[in-house]
Amino acid sequence: MKDYHSIEDYGLIGNLHTTALVSKTGSIDYLPFTRCDSPTVFAAILDNENGGYWRISPENGDVRYKQQYLPDTGILLTRFLAKDGIAELTDFMPVRKSKERGALVRELKVIKGKLRIRMDCRPRMNYARSGHTVEWQDDVAIISSNGDDGTCFRFMSSVAVEEQDGNLSGCWELKQGDRISFVIESMHNATAFEQKDLDYFTQIAFHDTVNFWQTWVEESNYEGRWHEMVLRSAITLKMLTSYEFGSTIAAATFSLPEAIGSIRNWDYRYTWIRDAAFTMSSFLRLGFLSEAGQFIDWLMRRCEEIQEASDLQLMYAVDGTSNLTEQVLDNLKGYKGSSPVRIGNKAFRQFQLDIYGELIQTIYLYDRHGGPVTFESWKHVQKFVDFVASNWQRKDHGIWEVRGNKEEFIHSKIMCWVALDRGIKLAQERSFPGPLDAWREVRDRIYLDVYENFWNEEKQAFVQYRGANVLDASVLIMPLVGMFSPAEPRWQSTLKAIEENLTTGSLVYRYNLSSNVDNLPGDEGTFCLCSFWYIESLAVAGDLQKARLYFEKMLGYSNHLGLYSEQVGLQGQLLGNFPQAFTHLALISAALELNLSLSDLQSRQPRRPA
Repeated sequence: MKDYHSIEDYGLIGNLHTTALVSKTGSIDYLPFTRCDSPTVFAAILDNENGGYWRISPENGDVRYKQQYLPDTGILLTRFLAKDGIAELTDFMPVRKSKERGALVRELKVIKGKLRIRMDCRPRMNYARSGHTVEWQDDVAIISSNGDDGTCFRFMSSVAVEEQDGNLSGCWELKQGDRISFVIESMHNATAFEQKDLDYFTQIAFHDTVNFWQTWVEESNYEGRWHEMVLRSAITLKMLTSYEFGSTIAAATFSLPEAIGSIRNWDYRYTWIRDAAFTMSSFLRLGFLSEAGQFIDWLMRRCEEIQEASDLQLMYAVDGTSNLTEQVLDNLKGYKGSSPVRIGNKAFRQFQLDIYGELIQTIYLYDRHGGPVTFESWKHVQKFVDFVASNWQRKDHGIWEVRGNKEEFIHSKIMCWVALDRGIKLAQERSFPGPLDAWREVRDRIYLDVYENFWNEEKQAFVQYRGANVLDASVLIMPLVGMFSPAEPRWQSTLKAIEENLTTGSLVYRYNLSSNVDNLPGDEGTFCLCSFWYIESLAVAGDLQKARLYFEKMLGYSNHLGLYSEQVGLQGQLLGNFPQAFTHLALISAALELNLSLSDLQSRQPRRPA
């Protein structure tokens, strides 16, 4: 039986339509094909016995493994270091405009000595729910799902492989300079398009993919500190962004647990308005303007589809479809037995007020840094601002999507304030018509409501929701969006309370689970998003020495490739879906703020407003 790898033992590859996870030992244990929310072909990460995988690795004993990305690309290199020899495995997915022709290319080269290399390809179609057939056309295997998912791909190799029970395998003695290559490519049928040979994929497609990524990275205007980590996070966000639709998914995976054995296992392969909005802000700040423009187009299409502002969902599929019905896959055991394994996400029906603030903030930033907002787009914005002005006192499920009772969450109130504030600013800067005096009145009421009614004298802090005695790290966003000054005494007291109750050094819990606000059993790790918000809050407050120390410490919690999941456990292990967009965009935001603040300090410039 195949062993489970730690979540941090994986690297991500992708073609801007879907992604795959490659382990340090050369096994592809996760691949939805051909779109990020498609059924999986390989899912051993969620069931090591039945999920399916594609492994290429030496049979020699005592092998060490190393992984790295080729510089400024999404191409992954896995090294096998044995006493008998050294080999390198290159994995990548060619970036293509066509959604129909997804491919995954694997090439192994022996660098030194001799090695016995084994390949096992064990597809398990349709989330391992459907069998498959294998038909041969000369030396090419056509693998087709027997289920209603319609998955079909061809398997090509430069060496002969054997088939048994629908699995493909082979074992070869290779010496220095020898290469073997493998490709799977999606297809509707065996003659659906002009077929390329292996040389095309390992040579032309490889060079095209290197050129795509390096050309894209050169668009960045960032030249500050932690350059490599910032751009690695940007590349990761790009791999989670759809070439076809312009939307960004929250994470590459589904149902990776927040604690081993936990039931907190969710599907993150969808576009949250909140997460995508923050992602576009990061792209804008790094100089990647086209990504932000494409997302604004995607967002405006969602606005055109709805009649009322209240019809806006908090999440959609990448193509904008709205039905994300949640299902349990009983046939998969879950990562290290963490069940249930869920696809879909029933939180898409929740009411979350904060998404309007994140949406309008993104449109406002795009207008300032990307391109002018049109009057037709403004009419949608005005509709959302009016909705917030009339509904900001409603209870909702909040940023953490609690599946228990709705409350008046402080994060939602903060983002309602942002919605009105940015709506007012956008109208003023573009001279758009709107009831600005009425909006100002509501904006100021929200400010006073938060200041007076979300303050807990006993805790000496702003609390999670109206009347609560629970702290919530999402309040860290308050000075970052400019609602309260970092010098505000109540904010400084809140920051101190969070440090005393929710932090472990640089690591931050989102809230105390004993409050039972989400009505779910089990534990969870610290939230990487909150950790980077904490660091950025320290930076805007002027505590640069501490902020820099904690930022450097947080960089140490990434995996060997600079990737983060949603959470970090008590033993430093990554938990939750991986890699997660929210964590990487928060890293970028914290790095940008800290870099500017340190540069201001060195040049003795006065501090900029948050």
